[in-house]
Amino acid sequence: MRDLASTYVQAGVVPARYLDDALHIAVPVHGDADVLVSWNFKHMVKRNTRLLVNYLNAQHGLRSIEILTLPEL
Repeated sequence: MRDLASTYVQAGVVPARYLDDALHIAVPVHGDADVLVSWNFKHMVKRNTRLLVNYLNAQHGLRSIEILTLPEL
């Protein structure tokens, strides 16, 4: 999970000083969750983040995850 979080940071998906946000994404990816619900509009619930996370996941042979806000759920 930490390696995946570092991958997100290195790819610029999440700023390095917000490694905890990258871990917040990596944990449910490795836990085979289908959806991650968050109110973090700054780093997580953005179109670019959603696309890049799943692009990187695919490159690493991991499943995709939906990152949604509660109203989207």
